[in-house]
Amino acid sequence: MAETTEKPDNPPDRPLSMLGISIVGATILIDQATKIWAEKSLEYGQQIDLIPILSLYRVHNTGIAFSMLTDFGGAGLIALILAVIVIVLVIWQKSSDGGRPAAIGYALILGGALGNLIDRLAYGHVVDFLYLHLGERPLFVFNIADAALTIGPVLMIVIFLLPIGGRSKPRK
Repeated sequence: MAETTEKPDNPPDRPLSMLGISIVGATILIDQATKIWAEKSLEYGQQIDLIPILSLYRVHNTGIAFSMLTDFGGAGLIALILAVIVIVLVIWQKSSDGGRPAAIGYALILGGALGNLIDRLAYGHVVDFLYLHLGERPLFVFNIADAALTIGPVLMIVIFLLPIGGRSKPRK
């Protein structure tokens, strides 16, 4: 009897696919363009209200998300970001299900990490300029790369953990 290898039903587009490169590239481009705009157009630390919960407010973040690990040091954070990038690339390359939604999730994570890595290498900090708040209660200041780093994992959770995800059959 001949042995057959089962091909995955719904593999994601790979990192070097047109979809992967397009989303990673677009994320980096939009992120960097908005940060350049923020640096040139927004006064440091001045709040400009857009809607009741969102303002423009440029700051420089020496840590990672939510200003965590600010004492970790620039080289340590760069090493951490590079490790995350490598891990995402390896998992993405080996992934056998999730389809295009999974590729989009991986690409958003990768694009967001690279966008913030560019800032860290160029300036020693990340430019944040979108301020989410509830009235006078601050939540956090973020950028487009941070949004991608949030949307990507949420998309992955939906795909792989919820029944509405992109898998063709449940995991055993």
